[in-house]
Amino acid sequence: MDLKDHIKTALAAHVRVPMAPGPVPAAVLLPLFPKSGEYHVLLTKRTEHLNHHRGEIAFPGGSADPDDTDLLQTALRETWEEVGIAPEDVDILGVLDDFYSIHNYLVTPYVGLFPADYPLKVNSWEIERILEVPLSHLLRPEVFRTEDWNWKGRQHPVHFYTFGDDEIWGLTAAILKQFLDLVFGRLTQP
Repeated sequence: MDLKDHIKTALAAHVRVPMAPGPVPAAVLLPLFPKSGEYHVLLTKRTEHLNHHRGEIAFPGGSADPDDTDLLQTALRETWEEVGIAPEDVDILGVLDDFYSIHNYLVTPYVGLFPADYPLKVNSWEIERILEVPLSHLLRPEVFRTEDWNWKGRQHPVHFYTFGDDEIWGLTAAILKQFLDLVFGRLTQP
């Protein structure tokens, strides 16, 4: 079984945990692509002038528009708007659990595969730059850590992945961790 089939099988076997509606519905795409013989994940570093998540590393995505038929369409539309990957060029491999953002978003992450050497069209208003992170890098134990942070009077684990001079943390790291745990199992456990 190749990695694409393994990812689809692992995500299909996962009993998805949705969260109750309430916060603003949003969706992201965890976009995978082949490069140099292995899968990479595409992440964005957001520009500093944005109101939310400025300067942070994130997946393409955002809040649902009234015209979106569902959250998958939200994830694909936002990916098209931010990095220029056409919805028809994304092979959806599965969906992860819902995540609650401290900014009052209920985020549904979809996992999708797009072709190698894709001609990205980056929206420079929203995106400062693109990161192409090999999955093999994210599986290295020394690049992952968890810190306990206080928020609203309670301790919460916050995950971090280091990639060069960049820190992938918070919601993006939590989504990455769930994906890696589901697909690669105990390889991602500290």
